[in-house]
Amino acid sequence: MRFGLIMSEVAGGLRRNISMVVSVVLVTFISLTFVGAAILLQAQIGQMKGYWYDRAQVAVYFCTSASEIGNCNLTEATDEQKDAVEDQLASPALASLINDYEFESHEQAYDRYVEQFSDSEFSDFVSPEFLNEAFWVNLNDPTQSDALVESLSGLAGVEEVQDQRRYLDPIFAALNAASYTAIGIASLMLVAAVLLIATTIRLSAFSRRRELGIMRLVGASNRFIQTPFILEGVISALIGSVLAALAVIAIVRFFVIDYLGSTLQTTTAYIGITEALLVAPVLLVIGALLAAASAGVAINRYLKV
Repeated sequence: MRFGLIMSEVAGGLRRNISMVVSVVLVTFISLTFVGAAILLQAQIGQMKGYWYDRAQVAVYFCTSASEIGNCNLTEATDEQKDAVEDQLASPALASLINDYEFESHEQAYDRYVEQFSDSEFSDFVSPEFLNEAFWVNLNDPTQSDALVESLSGLAGVEEVQDQRRYLDPIFAALNAASYTAIGIASLMLVAAVLLIATTIRLSAFSRRRELGIMRLVGASNRFIQTPFILEGVISALIGSVLAALAVIAIVRFFVIDYLGSTLQTTTAYIGITEALLVAPVLLVIGALLAAASAGVAINRYLKV
């Protein structure tokens, strides 16, 4: 009987404040969608780091007849200089850091260039001798690339020792910035949702002030009086949370898997439905807890007045 009475009060409160309930649902939906997107973006960044950092190589570029930087002086690296670099790679100091390495000749560099930039208007003006020969080195631990750079940069015939990770770091920094921006926007929206829920509950309590007065006179406890209002806030927020969870799953399914997975399928590893399904209950819990806390505080303060 008490449960039926409480639920009838909840239904009545939701009907009386339908416009405010819709506002709570929308604000909760938008804010938790940002929260879910930020969580998934962090998961994607983690996967991309694992994928790309494991494949990041250190390139030891040799001088060409057109090189003037590094140890070059418009002189092609000699076979002896290349052998000296290879001996250094095979030395005990570096061998333990290296998984494998391979040599790329002028012709191989040119073939790779043509494959990558065949549509460029400048590709017809590039000839093999202008492209650097190089050793491409795969490390056991890509974070130890500094040791390789320091050991090989000063050798004769070496134009540059280049760690490919330096090209990845700005990309991940930008993605992290986007993630933090989403978290910031989500935080502001969650604050707005909390304030809106509290306002909705206080207005609902004010519109039923005569009923609350009668309930107090007949001896109803504060918990019995507060419960319908808290449930109103929780139900409104849960509807928004469910919509946010569905939106996050839809983003992963249709944008990440279908679009990015089909257009960029060979370049990186992507998050999947499993990660989205793990985030969905987190959004539901966040929405319910915030709504319960804000509604509880609002109705408790109202009853004390």
